[in-house]
Amino acid sequence: MIKKILIANRGEIACRVIKTARKMGIQTVAVYSDADKNALHVEMADEAVHIGPPAVNQSYLVMDKILDAIKETGADAVHPGYGFLSENPEFAKLLAKKKITFIGPNPHAIVSMGDKITSKKLAKEAGVSCVPGHMGLIEDADEAVKISNEIGYPVMIKASAGGGGKGMRIAYNDEEAREGFQSSKNEAANSFGDDRIFIEKFVEQPRHIEIQVLGDKHGNVIYLGERECSIQRRNQKVIEEAPSPFLDEKTRNAMGAESVALAKAVDYDSAGTVEFIVDKDKNFYFLEMNTRLQVEHPVTELITGVDLVEQMIKSANGDKLELTQKDVKLNGWAIESRIYAEDPYRNFLPSIGRLKRYRPPAEGTLASGSIIRNDTGVYEGGEISMYYDPMIAKLCTWGEDRGIALNTMRHALDEFELDGIGHNIPFLQAVYDHDRFERGDITTAFIADEYPDGFQGAEVNCGHTRKIAAVCALMHDITEHRAAEISGALANHARHIPDLWAVQIGDTNYTADINGEQGLRTIVMNNPDEDKAAIEMEVLTSWKPGQELVRAFVDNMSFNFRARKCAEGYTVWHRGCEFKVAVRTPRGAELAKLMPIKVAPDTSNLLLCPMPGVIVSLLVKEGDEVQDGQALAIVEAMKMENTLRAEKKGIIAKVNCEAGDNLAVDEVIMEFAVG
Repeated sequence: MIKKILIANRGEIACRVIKTARKMGIQTVAVYSDADKNALHVEMADEAVHIGPPAVNQSYLVMDKILDAIKETGADAVHPGYGFLSENPEFAKLLAKKKITFIGPNPHAIVSMGDKITSKKLAKEAGVSCVPGHMGLIEDADEAVKISNEIGYPVMIKASAGGGGKGMRIAYNDEEAREGFQSSKNEAANSFGDDRIFIEKFVEQPRHIEIQVLGDKHGNVIYLGERECSIQRRNQKVIEEAPSPFLDEKTRNAMGAESVALAKAVDYDSAGTVEFIVDKDKNFYFLEMNTRLQVEHPVTELITGVDLVEQMIKSANGDKLELTQKDVKLNGWAIESRIYAEDPYRNFLPSIGRLKRYRPPAEGTLASGSIIRNDTGVYEGGEISMYYDPMIAKLCTWGEDRGIALNTMRHALDEFELDGIGHNIPFLQAVYDHDRFERGDITTAFIADEYPDGFQGAEVNCGHTRKIAAVCALMHDITEHRAAEISGALANHARHIPDLWAVQIGDTNYTADINGEQGLRTIVMNNPDEDKAAIEMEVLTSWKPGQELVRAFVDNMSFNFRARKCAEGYTVWHRGCEFKVAVRTPRGAELAKLMPIKVAPDTSNLLLCPMPGVIVSLLVKEGDEVQDGQALAIVEAMKMENTLRAEKKGIIAKVNCEAGDNLAVDEVIMEFAVG
C-alpha cells in the first residue's frame, strides 16, 4: 500500500488530498514556492519542501524540483491535483521510471485523451458525436482566420493542452479570430508550457454537462452520474450542480455509456471526466476528456457518497473497483459555488491582497439534514497572490432535492464573511436568486444574457429592504443603549434614547418605532412616501456592536446579512445587493435632506489599470487617434490576459508606463486629450 504521498500542487486541492490521505493513514508531503511558504497546505501536510520562486515555471511546473522533493522525503507516490503537471504524460512516465506511483491515469490515457486534438480524433474513430472543427495545429493568425471562415462564425479558439478556461476565446469575426488566436497562444504558453491551438464551431446557447468516470487497472470502468456546469464566465465554470436539472434518465444513461466506452478504449484507470455540449433537444456532442480530478468533484461525492480521491489512490495502488455500475445511486442534490478573488463590480477583474476576514459558514450536517462543505486552501490573515489561480474556496451544499440544496446555499452565502479583497459572493447570490436559475433554465450564455453590461448588483427586493431597515434600526438602538450604559448616562437619566428612528436606504425612507427593552422586539415600520398602512414586525437578534455577521429572526424566519458601521449607519451586503443604510433621529433625517451630495471625480479621460498586474504590451502610442472599442493595452494577472479597450473615440495624450511594468489597481496607464 502507498505509504507517503507528495502532492505536486497547492491551494485547496492540496488540502483536499491531504484530508483523504490522513483518513487513510497515509503520510503527506507538501511542496511550496516562495509565495506559498505560509500557505494552509504547507501547514496541514506532515512534511513540506521548498521548490523555488513564485512563478510556476520556476517551481510547480519544474519536474526536477518535484523529483528532488520526492527523493528528500522518501515519498512513494505523487498526487498531481489538477492543473500544473496533472495532465503531463512525461511527468507520469518519469515517475514510473523512478518507480514512484503516479496517482492518476496511465501515460497512454493521458496522451490519448489529455490532448484535445488527439482526443477528438479518437472520439470520432470510436463513433462519438463531435462538434465540427479543425483538429490540426494552426501555425499563425492568418491561418486561424482562414479556418474560422471555413467552419463559420462564431468559433471557439482553444489551447490543445488547456483547462480551467485558460487559453480559450470566442470569435465572431476575422478581427476577433486574429486577436483571440494570439491571446490564446500566449495564455497557453504561460499556463501549460504548450502553445498549440485548435479551432471548433461554437455551439450557441448550449449546456455544458460532464460525466464523471472512474476506472481501475483491471479493465473496470463506471460512471458516477453527471454535473451541470453551464454557469460560466469567460469559459470558466462558476457554479456546478449534480445532477443536471435538464437531463432525463435516458439521456443520462446514453451519455454515461458513451463515456465509459471512450474511457475503456484508452484503458483508463483513474478518476476522469468526459465533457459534452448538450443542445436544447438533448443532443450531446463530445467536447473533451479531462484526465485528472475536476475542480467540481465535490458535488459528485455528495450525491454518490464516493470519495474520488480515495478511489484514485486505491486505483493507483492496483486495487480493483469496489463498486459496479449497479451500485451507483444518485441521492439528493448538490451545488458548488466557486468563490473567487475577483471583483464583480469591476468586470470580474482579479483582486489580490490580505484576507482581513475569512469566516466561512460552519461545515457539517445541519438540523434539517442538509449538508454544508467548504473546500479551501486559505485562512484569515493569509495572502491572495497574483501568481496563481484566484480560487478562494469551493462552497458546497447538499439537500434532499434541488430546492433544499439551493436554499441551503443561499443561507450559507449569507453567513460567509470575507473581507480585504474583492470577491464574487454578491454575484453568486444574485444568480441563485434569479428566476431562470431557480427554474433550471440555464445555458453557457446565462451570464452574458442576464448581465450584458456587467454586474452592478442584484435587483433590490423591497421586502428584503424593509427587513434590513428594521434590523438596522434595532442594531442602532442596541448600540446607543450600550454606549449610554458604558458612560453611565442611562443610569443617571442624563440621556434619553428615543424609540423612533428614521431609516434611509437609497431614496427610500422608513420610520421604525421600536417597542420593548430587550429580547424579542416589536418594530412598527412605516414608509412616509407611500400611502400604505404601517407593517408590524417581530425582530429577534443576538447581534452585538462590532460584529459583521448579523443573525436575526424576522417574524420567526431566519434573516442574515453582513453589515459594517459607517457614517450615520451601516453598509449592508445581502443577496447580491449592497446598501448604505442611514439611521437617524427624525430631526436628523430632516437636516440630512439639506446636505450637498458629494460628486465622484471624473476619470473618463484616463485609462486606469483595472487590477494589479503586468503590462504585457501597449498597442498605441502618444498622439495616436483611437476608435471606440479599439484595443489599447494588454494586462496579465493570475495567468489570464485582459485586453483593455477604448470606451470612446479620442487621442492619446500621454502613456505613463511601459511593457513589463507592474501596476496597482487604478494606476493610470494612459491619458486622453480633453475636448
